[in-house]
Amino acid sequence: MTGAPLLDTLPDEQAAALLRGCLDVPRWVAEVLAGRPYGDRRGLLATADLAARSLTDAEVDAALAGHPRIGERPGEGHNVEASAREQAGVDADDAGTAARLAAGNAAYERRFDRVFLVRAAGRSAEEILAELERRLGNDDDTERAEVADTLRQIALLRLEQAV
Repeated sequence: MTGAPLLDTLPDEQAAALLRGCLDVPRWVAEVLAGRPYGDRRGLLATADLAARSLTDAEVDAALAGHPRIGERPGEGHNVEASAREQAGVDADDAGTAARLAAGNAAYERRFDRVFLVRAAGRSAEEILAELERRLGNDDDTERAEVADTLRQIALLRLEQAV
């Protein structure tokens, strides 16, 4: 059985909880739920993708609260399991890497007034640091668009894994 039929058969509350674990944006959750039944993963993912392409600034800000800083252990309010899995390539116990990530996170937060978000799944700490350095050179509008697209990418990865 594919994952989409599972989502199709879950009660609304359970389906909504599953979706919130992917992207905690009420409008996105409602739009994806409204598309049920999907019958296959492709339809589900297409709807989820389309709904995530129109994230507002307020939705981005709210969704960022569910993501820990890169290199920090996820805690209260974070999707702990997904965040830990996604950041598996970052060795938080490596003092040098941890210090570079902390400095980069701080510079990013001073520059953009939000937590640095990157699709960490499958990336090493060096790749993440290179992406952080590149994005520090973005203007505000470019970075806002990159953050929204990154949230979309992470949501789709999490949804694929969940279903």
